[in-house]
Amino acid sequence: MPAAVEPAAPTYADQTCYRHSDRKAGVRCQRCERPICPQCMHSASVGFHCPECASGGQQKVYTRATLDRAAAAANRPWLSQALIAVNVAVFFLGVALDRGQADLLRLSEELGLRGALFSESLLDRTTGELFRGVAEGGWYRVVTAGFLHAGLIHLAFNMFALYRIGQALEPAIGRARFAAAYGASLLVGSLGVLLVSPNQPTVGASGAIFGLFGVLFMAARSRGIDPWSSGIGMTIGINLLITFGIPGISIGGHIGGLVGGLIVGYLYFEVGPRQLDVTRQVAAVVALGVVAAVAAVLVV
Repeated sequence: MPAAVEPAAPTYADQTCYRHSDRKAGVRCQRCERPICPQCMHSASVGFHCPECASGGQQKVYTRATLDRAAAAANRPWLSQALIAVNVAVFFLGVALDRGQADLLRLSEELGLRGALFSESLLDRTTGELFRGVAEGGWYRVVTAGFLHAGLIHLAFNMFALYRIGQALEPAIGRARFAAAYGASLLVGSLGVLLVSPNQPTVGASGAIFGLFGVLFMAARSRGIDPWSSGIGMTIGINLLITFGIPGISIGGHIGGLVGGLIVGYLYFEVGPRQLDVTRQVAAVVALGVVAAVAAVLVV
């Protein structure tokens, strides 16, 4: 008599979900090995878990919602928002220190003289206090001026621009490269101020923001996107028209920041991919900022 043939063991495809008998199981739970259908799968660090093992807390389990929340948090422009918070806080700190004596729509003279960017010393007409410029040792002004604003409207325009550009650029290049680009653009912008109008007190984050425009321009160019059709070229053009067309706007700060941003973008998107890893790209941009700061101090 022929030998009896043992039936083949059922495969995953032949089994049904232990919770839904009318559905085929795709995999087994990594912990209890019960067959589960796609609806009952919970992504874990290794394999998939059934609902009971997932809710048991025995191992960290990653559901689709959890992964989506983690991705959203990772892509949120935290640094841009932190910079906005710092600028807003500095402005209202100045209002508080001024004890309401200054118009809310403009920067108080005392705070401006303490942190604005200018070369030669200036005298506070109210208190008679002499404030040293960059030429007399006030080197810190190349940084502090970038966090002061001439008034509420000036602050609002700059922070809106920083918010919009931060949403696009920070997730794309990462926080470290974004921070380096912002700082280097601010310092190159300060150098531009001291080259073009050294004795005109200057404040604002516009130099850094123009630099971020330059980085975006180079990013689009490196990816084969026409910067003019993408809108960034037009944005830069309009802002340059405003810079040259409206009195009282720092031409040196805006042009300097833009040039700094274009250099940063070149390092990130042209030189970097071929020769530098991210760490070295950041180091190169930090070095650019340091050189600009030293040059700003020496030029006056």
